Amino acid sequence: MAQLYFRYGSMGSSKTANALMVAYNYEEKGQKALLAKPALDNRDGDGVMSSRIGLSRPCISVERLMKMSREEICAYDCVIVDEAQFCTKEQIAHLTDIVDDYDVPVICYGLRTDFQRNLFEGSLWLLAWADKIEEVKTVCWCGRKANFVARFDENGVMVTEGSQVQLGGNDSYVSVCRKHHKLGQIHAPKAE
Repeated sequence: MAQLYFRYGSMGSSKTANALMVAYNYEEKGQKALLAKPALDNRDGDGVMSSRIGLSRPCISVERLMKMSREEICAYDCVIVDEAQFCTKEQIAHLTDIVDDYDVPVICYGLRTDFQRNLFEGSLWLLAWADKIEEVKTVCWCGRKANFVARFDENGVMVTEGSQVQLGGNDSYVSVCRKHHKLGQIHAPKAE
């Protein structure tokens, strides 16, 4: 019986690398995995799912997935969605239809919250509707579990206001624990 999975983690927790490894595992067993991500995430180019460690694979957009027929989707043994936090409620509902009506497992990877500790729309509905919710962990500079993303400016100062979505990587975001997010400490204090 197919299920909807939400595997969330902070930036740098290897979510995309994990998604690509899961696709590889399916394919190694002679099965087909369909990779998708929202069109909004074009940092690595359209139609590419790429991890920070250098793994990458072609993918389709979630918007294209929404237009695929039952027969097209059922040709795959699973659907893997990266950057699922950028999905809309309607898109997450469609993913539940793929699981419930087509009996195809859907594995979603994404952030839980934004740089202000607010839920993303896609994450909200995945937390509400997923059959299985799993955390992909990483650590803060202090060694605690990093469960929040901090956005910083060109001077390395944490930003607390702005648009929820601003595409970026290590150049504008860092993962920290809740305590250091609250304090605005995105790196260890400099020794005097």
